[in-house]
Amino acid sequence: MKNRNDLIILYDYYGELLNEDNKKYFEDYYFDNLSLGEIAENSGISRNAVHKHIKSTESKLMFYEEKLKLYDKEKKLKLIISKIDNKELKEEIERIFD
Repeated sequence: MKNRNDLIILYDYYGELLNEDNKKYFEDYYFDNLSLGEIAENSGISRNAVHKHIKSTESKLMFYEEKLKLYDKEKKLKLIISKIDNKELKEEIERIFD
């Protein structure tokens, strides 16, 4: 699991566990679509340092998911919920995820 969308979802789950620099570089790269060079120039560090921060952040996000499995558990729960026939019960459970 290392595609862009999965990493962004993992950031939604675990972003608060990251330090401010890692959050900033990740957001610049994935949300603002800045290049490594643009981020480096804006931050006053080398392009290589930005790359290392982003790769480190990606690894941390995947590590957190590997250990906590919050995203995986939510996907499984949503699959189970989709099989519930009782509409009221289904809606009540779905509100938990909103």
